[in-house]
Amino acid sequence: MLPYAGEVLAMADASKSPERLLFFSDGVFAIVITLLVLELRPPHEATFAALIQLWPSGLAYAVSYLFLAIVWVNHHHVFRYSTEASRSLIWANFGHLFSVSLVPFTTAWIADSELAPVPVVLYAVVFAFINITYVMLCREAIDRQGVRKLSASERKVMRIRSMATLSTFVLAALVAVRLPMVAMVLICTCLAIYLRPSVSNRP
Repeated sequence: MLPYAGEVLAMADASKSPERLLFFSDGVFAIVITLLVLELRPPHEATFAALIQLWPSGLAYAVSYLFLAIVWVNHHHVFRYSTEASRSLIWANFGHLFSVSLVPFTTAWIADSELAPVPVVLYAVVFAFINITYVMLCREAIDRQGVRKLSASERKVMRIRSMATLSTFVLAALVAVRLPMVAMVLICTCLAIYLRPSVSNRP
């Protein structure tokens, strides 16, 4: 009887672990990246000139792939702080994954339209949405159940970084109405801020 009770307790503890949620998230990221690459279409003519004409598709794919890689790295970093898959953490994670799943659609649109203003506006808005849901995920994983509390300086850096990136994405959406290429530059500049997920010198 006692071993059976111990197994039940072990299963209950395992169900609370964020590991399963992390595995599910990895699967979603893999699907999103697969959908992203499926949108790439080769030129109809077998010439370098025809290939160069597809530069909007190449640029959109490269930026989106880099963005998804950064989001994935930061997602894993955040989950290092979580101790259990609480209901609020699960829903915050689903919200974040929903925003990430919009990337292939917006990428295909700006590629097909050759960086037309409206698609680039939506592209920047989706990036802003991902930033907002990432902040919500951080609040659940770090602030409410973190295995260690962040220092005041680390929290300050996180707030400044979040506000800076969100403001840049919003600015890019506004600029894209007239200057979509400038908006893409702003988005790429903004991505560099999250290349390093940690806000401290600790790993």
